Amino acid sequence: MKKLSFMVILLLCLWIPFVYCEETTPSNSNQEEGTTGDSTNQSENSSTQTDVSLNLASNAKSAIMLEASTGKIIYEKNSEEKLPMASMTKMMTLLLIMENIEDGNLKWDEMITASEQAASMGGSQIFLEVGEQMSVEDMVKGICIGSGNDAAVAMAERIGGTEENFVKMMNEKASKLGLKNTHFENSCGLDSDNHYSSAHDMAIIAKELVRHEKILEYTGTYEDYLRKNTDNSFWLVNTNKLVRYYQGVDGLKTGYTSTSGYCITTTAKRNNMRLITVVMGEPSSSIRNSETTAMLDYGFNTYQIDIILSKDTVLSKEKVTLGKQEYVEIVPKEDINILNTKTGTKRNVTYEVQLDNIKAPIKADDSVGKINIIENNQTIMTIDATVKTTVEKASLFTSYYRDLVDMMKGSL
Repeated sequence: MKKLSFMVILLLCLWIPFVYCEETTPSNSNQEEGTTGDSTNQSENSSTQTDVSLNLASNAKSAIMLEASTGKIIYEKNSEEKLPMASMTKMMTLLLIMENIEDGNLKWDEMITASEQAASMGGSQIFLEVGEQMSVEDMVKGICIGSGNDAAVAMAERIGGTEENFVKMMNEKASKLGLKNTHFENSCGLDSDNHYSSAHDMAIIAKELVRHEKILEYTGTYEDYLRKNTDNSFWLVNTNKLVRYYQGVDGLKTGYTSTSGYCITTTAKRNNMRLITVVMGEPSSSIRNSETTAMLDYGFNTYQIDIILSKDTVLSKEKVTLGKQEYVEIVPKEDINILNTKTGTKRNVTYEVQLDNIKAPIKADDSVGKINIIENNQTIMTIDATVKTTVEKASLFTSYYRDLVDMMKGSL
């Protein structure tokens, strides 16, 4: 009898841990609604929220939430699954537009002529006519606010020569960003068999896009007009209703087709923290919005950003070889932030600076070294160090005079 009791207890000890063991295997697995007449160097180690009590975005096929300045993932659900992303595609189109503007290849007041292909686009549109001219700024408004497929194609043709070539540029950019579950076949998000992305990849594109802060002036606008002061004045109302109804939301892009379901990439900023959320494959726009706001509520209520170094922090004063001025102040190229919970122990983070030889001429924003952010004896992110002010090259006379003074000092 004692032997039998012992065997029963032994079996129970083995059985109970097995039954209650939590599954830990990761899950990897356009017509826009509401249309009327949307450093990489700095990358904190991203660990997923592991609180199994969280039940965010329960109706979405996939979802993710991250903090923009650190890249820290707060929550994800099937975030690597390849899915149709509808008009969220236009975030990549907007990213390439912003890069071309900032590189000087495109100007806000440049007039873009609508081709027959652009004017023929169905789905959500701003009703461009063949041969109609519209400024880059108004085209961007049409994409961001009205989700205009025609505006997206017109801009794609201007930058790439053809939409097909522009799509190649989109895929090349996706590759540079390290996106492994994204492939584009058009610039606007119409359904196509080989046109897909993931919640994770959409969030990375959004993270890159919000670095171009001016785009938020357009994605954060609830209503505006195109063709103002003409007989064809066109009222734009943002397809992203959260811009109006949720504090801090200023973008980014909605999406819907019968294949993709209801999707949205949202960004919101409160205090000095910017969150990015993505939900894909939602059953309705109302559920899409409610689950997005629940994610944002959780993020803002639970986390905060602590600034380790700001881009105005003077790290040191260094000598400039052949510089018109002998010394220059060294600063971070961008703010260095970490994500902390609002309650509990704060993270213990330090930094070290590794500088190159600084030689004139050198411009503000030029990299002169690296700043390593260290936690638990490991580098969790690295950003560039730069000079606070531009330093021109010294004249031959100035260089000769300084060398002479140094020689005289050395002889004393």
